[in-house]
Amino acid sequence: MFNKCSVIIFTLLFSCSTFVFAWEKEAASSTGIQTFNAKQITTKLTSLLGMEIKSVRITPMAGLAEVVTSQGLFYTSFDGQFFIEGTLYGLGEKVSNLTENTLARVRVEGLKEFEKDMIVYPAKDEKHVINVFTDITCGYCRKMHQQIDAYNDLGITVRYLAYPRAGIKDRTGSFTPGFKDLRSIWCHDDPQTALTKAKSGSSVELRVCDKPVAEEFNFGRQVGVNSTPTVITSNGTLMPGYRKPQELLKILENM
Repeated sequence: MFNKCSVIIFTLLFSCSTFVFAWEKEAASSTGIQTFNAKQITTKLTSLLGMEIKSVRITPMAGLAEVVTSQGLFYTSFDGQFFIEGTLYGLGEKVSNLTENTLARVRVEGLKEFEKDMIVYPAKDEKHVINVFTDITCGYCRKMHQQIDAYNDLGITVRYLAYPRAGIKDRTGSFTPGFKDLRSIWCHDDPQTALTKAKSGSSVELRVCDKPVAEEFNFGRQVGVNSTPTVITSNGTLMPGYRKPQELLKILENM
């Protein structure tokens, strides 16, 4: 009886170990050393997920590639067979947010595209420049704009980008009222005055022109903006929410 049980147990253990060994062998072959292939990754994500690829780079993590797209920042294996959405941290002498570091760089570079189309309230004695995604229906956006002179007096230049909170189009495919209002303001002959009046509650006269309101909104979503107001500093740091002028100044001075 004992010998028979021993044989059965040995057989089961051998079968399990064989299965585990086969699984480990398969896993090892699929996650082994791979050659970085940016073209293959781009082709894979474009064809399967319909993504517009901006750049593909090697990360500090072995076998992991960083992919900047119009839809955001993602990660893949070197051969593009595995796709990851999330935050990558480096655990060296101190913890570093590698995802945020990349996004900061993308924000700084991307903002350059919209410099000519921002609505700017310059400080006479400029010490800092902030880029603010804004919407005229946002209560804290209005509160922030009511203090625009205070920001300017502290040496903070405010550069606005459009961010219609309801998006560009509604479910029927029509432009949202928020988008049309912001486009009208950006198309105005005097956008600074038009924006100030709109944030004070005045109605917006409909105007249509070729201003990158939709592009500013899409860029904001790409780099992590999901609410208004959201500030992006000159070094690419993203700060959601309203901050009083003196509070914001202290943050900027300590960067």
